[in-house]
Amino acid sequence: MTLPQILFYALADGGFHSGEALAKSAGVTRSAVWKAISQLRDLGLSIEAQTNRGYRLAQSCEPLSAEQIRCSLNKEIRSIAEVEVAWEQVSTNATLLESRAPEVGHFAVLFAENQSGGRGRRGRAWRTALGGSLSFSIATRFEPLPRDLPALTLAIGVCVRRALQDLGAVNLELKWPNDLVVRDGEVLVKTGGILVELRAEAGGPAHVVVGIGLNLVLDQAARAVIAATGNVAGDLRSQGIDAAARNSIAAAVVQSCIRGLLRFGREGFSPFIEEWREFDALRGRGVRISDLDGEREGVARGIDAMGALQVETSAGRRVSIVGGDVSVRSQRT
Repeated sequence: MTLPQILFYALADGGFHSGEALAKSAGVTRSAVWKAISQLRDLGLSIEAQTNRGYRLAQSCEPLSAEQIRCSLNKEIRSIAEVEVAWEQVSTNATLLESRAPEVGHFAVLFAENQSGGRGRRGRAWRTALGGSLSFSIATRFEPLPRDLPALTLAIGVCVRRALQDLGAVNLELKWPNDLVVRDGEVLVKTGGILVELRAEAGGPAHVVVGIGLNLVLDQAARAVIAATGNVAGDLRSQGIDAAARNSIAAAVVQSCIRGLLRFGREGFSPFIEEWREFDALRGRGVRISDLDGEREGVARGIDAMGALQVETSAGRRVSIVGGDVSVRSQRT
């Protein structure tokens, strides 16, 4: 266990811990503690320091525990899912894609406290804050390959949103194809994202990995860093989630997603489509599409049975969008 990891667990209770006490318990110098505290801050952990009192987290957080997450799953899901928590990963999706696929009907779940190379759609970086987010992936195998596999991202969005709503989240909506958002006037504020990747051979089984990132707590500094990339991000704490209960949140989302993956494998996208449409954040909004065909504008008219976005152009023609970037324009029709 690295020194930053040791200190993270020590500070997680939210109380003050002197540099001397931390150094003694870890068997290192106070200078080493100071350097490790700086490393934790660089990872997004907000740590206060007070003379004669020591260090403490600006807000207590619950370190992730594979055992606690597993114990919070129901018996059925626990019997078919292996859960692992890593201190650091470049990308949980990449790790599971490079690993052997689980058997059909079984699942591998990998969480990372610190994910240094998390990815969103189209190769974008997904930024995480240590202790204030959840970054994890779920791997499984589909055999045969579901006909409407491109809609899996949308189905998982329904499952994640459903779990968070059951935990008390309010006002969560789904932005095509892979974002969880809340409205702030005309702005859609992103609180989470989904990335589905697969490795498959023609006519053979598919090794599918579902990556999920959720913002539980975002301080102003983190929001500013994200805003500098041209995106607007928010957190689930502001929507009613008890952000300190990270293991319970993790278990609820994992359980909902595994149930959804099992059902998707049997029935495809049809059981999820009406719920997705109910919480469609783009429907009726003016949108700008950027894809291989260039940029187009129109009005979002929902999704079809395969999960493709339907856009009505200014010429009154309806087109199906299966990929690309979608941004919201101000007008609504």
